[in-house]
Amino acid sequence: MVRDVRFTVPLYTSREASWMLGVPARTFHAWARGYTASSGQRYRPIVTGLDAPAGQPTIPFIGLAEGMVVAAFRRVGVSMQHIRRALEVLESEIGLEHAPASRRLYTDGASILYDYARESDDEELLVTVLTGQRTFADIIRQYLRRIEFDSDTWALRLRLPITERPLLVADPSRGFGQPLFVKSGAPVRAVLERFRAGESLESVARDFDLPPNDVEDVIRATLPPAA
Repeated sequence: MVRDVRFTVPLYTSREASWMLGVPARTFHAWARGYTASSGQRYRPIVTGLDAPAGQPTIPFIGLAEGMVVAAFRRVGVSMQHIRRALEVLESEIGLEHAPASRRLYTDGASILYDYARESDDEELLVTVLTGQRTFADIIRQYLRRIEFDSDTWALRLRLPITERPLLVADPSRGFGQPLFVKSGAPVRAVLERFRAGESLESVARDFDLPPNDVEDVIRATLPPAA
C-alpha cells in the first residue's frame, strides 16, 4: 500500500472537492462516505476519504484524483453499478487499490477486466467492457492529458475539469493542493475574492498576470450566473 502525503493528508472538504470537479456536493459526498440505498443495501465509498473533525478537510489529493476519473465515466453514461464492479475486480484480481488514480487503469485496466469477465463467465461485465471499449478509449485520451503521473504510477497533479480548457491545476506540493491558475500560479481563491469585491475582470487579470479570457472562463465556471 502506497503511503505518502497524497494519500494521508486531508486537503479538501467534500464540498470543495465537488466544486473543483464540477459535480453535485451530495454526489461527491456519497462517493467519499458511501451510502445506504432505500433497499437497505450499504454501498462502500469509491473515493478515498479520511476521518477528521466536523467541518475539517477529509479528502486527500488521491481522493480528488479518483473523483475526477469517476466523474468522467459518469458524464459519458457509465453506471455506478458498473464502475463499482470494475473497481472491485481490479482490487481483488491484481490488488490495485485507488485504481482511478493509477496509471495502470489506463495502461491495462480494460484488458484485465475483459480477461476476468471472460474467465469467470461474468456476462454482464463482459458485455459492458466490450460495448464500452470506445468510451473507455475516449476517456483515456482526454484524461491522460489532464493527469500527470509519477514514476510509481500514481497521480501527481491534475488539470481540473471545471473548465473545458485546462486552466487550473491542483498540485499537493504547491499551495496545499488548492487550485491554481496554470499560466501564473495565482490562487483561484484570491482571484475570485478580488472579483467578488467589485474589481473589474480586466484589473484582476492584469494584477495576477493572467489573460482576461482565462479569468472570465473560471469566473463563469465557478460563480453563480448572477455574478
